[in-house]
Amino acid sequence: MANASTSLMVRLDPDSKLFVTRAAELRHVSVSEYVRSVVVAQARREIQAAEQQVIALTPAEQRAFWEALQEPTALTAAQQALGVLMRGE
Repeated sequence: MANASTSLMVRLDPDSKLFVTRAAELRHVSVSEYVRSVVVAQARREIQAAEQQVIALTPAEQRAFWEALQEPTALTAAQQALGVLMRGE
């Protein structure tokens, strides 16, 4: 049974299906082959990252994370009160 396979059904909204179909056409493969290659590769990356306890971010996610770190945070009233308390003011 080394070559046995199982099926997986996925429901997509029409826009998502259109994108997946178009992406498969660009690679000149069937929709099933496209989904299989992309999903399995992504699943492997996520499992490896989880096993290594590493957070893997795409370039867009890296940029969003960096931008979020650059924005000054507004302290809540409770945080400001705690700061006053800790400074002994």
